[in-house]
Amino acid sequence: MKALVLAGGSGTRLRPITHTSAKQLVPVANKPVLFYGLEAIAAAGIREIGIVVGDTHAEIEAAVGDGFALGLQVTYIRQEAPLGLAHAVLIARDYLGDDDFVMYLGDNFIVGGINDIVDRFAQERPAAHIMLTQVGDPQQFGVAELDARGRVVGLEEKPPNPKSDLALVGVYLFTPAIHEAVAELKPSWRGELEITDAIQWLIADDQWVESTVISGYWKDTGNVTDMLEVNRLVLESLDARTDGTVDGASQLIGRVVVEAGAVVERSRIVGPAIIGAGARILDSYIGPFTSIAADCTISGSEIEYSIVLPRSSISGVSRIEASLIGHDVEVTPAPNTPRAHRLVLGDHSKVQISS
Repeated sequence: MKALVLAGGSGTRLRPITHTSAKQLVPVANKPVLFYGLEAIAAAGIREIGIVVGDTHAEIEAAVGDGFALGLQVTYIRQEAPLGLAHAVLIARDYLGDDDFVMYLGDNFIVGGINDIVDRFAQERPAAHIMLTQVGDPQQFGVAELDARGRVVGLEEKPPNPKSDLALVGVYLFTPAIHEAVAELKPSWRGELEITDAIQWLIADDQWVESTVISGYWKDTGNVTDMLEVNRLVLESLDARTDGTVDGASQLIGRVVVEAGAVVERSRIVGPAIIGAGARILDSYIGPFTSIAADCTISGSEIEYSIVLPRSSISGVSRIEASLIGHDVEVTPAPNTPRAHRLVLGDHSKVQISS
């Protein structure tokens, strides 16, 4: 079995971060979200991976390389424009050949890995096997309708009147049967080749489409809120360790990771939190669910429930929370300016002004 990892999206919901960075490389607990998917694929025993890349191909190729460090053999497949998930399968046809494959969206995060579903697929070999999860707003997703045996009888992409609350998670398993389906597709109203249409084609052709409803955690890390939530979840699973330098005037509380080369002086860090290699935390408070990446400097500031990317600095800022701060950013206090109230008051007015 091979894997096809989709890492070509532009990440419009994470702008302005993704104006200069690939969304799949935004870190969760100081590790790119893409790497969690690659590690899950490797843990399932799959070694050959095709990564579909777009405009950010150079950055992704630099980060992943040939995959050797992850125990993988990586081939890059260029997608000139984001024309749909099924289009990614179409352009990967030569690479995939006649092998079964798992398709994994590179910005998805799934707790528990994919070992069980890969093993089940290898034993049963339906034409397709999809992962589903219950959601409160199915209108925003591809939605599956199941029969009494759990087999998929219908799929709709972002339906106005969903037939279920089961949304497709970004992991799909296919036999080569999917290639015939993809070849028959026409672009949807969005101008894309939809993978839901391809799976629906298999169903209409009386081919077996199986599903697994997952009970574990899943997130499409497409916006800042979801990134921070996934970061929180991963940090909660960390084991405390101190490989850097923490002075006697500092206090580490709970699950705090201080990576090699990091320096903490006269500061208080309440976990779960991670301080990246080479970072400097001086006279500051780092609150729970915060990831400070490599070579950052936090001085005389407070920050919690946030992600700070490499080489950024925060100095003299009283409070930051629920934030995603990009690479090489400088955050400093605004200059103090005199405050005044300008009033035009009618007769007999009564005004209260907070000084």
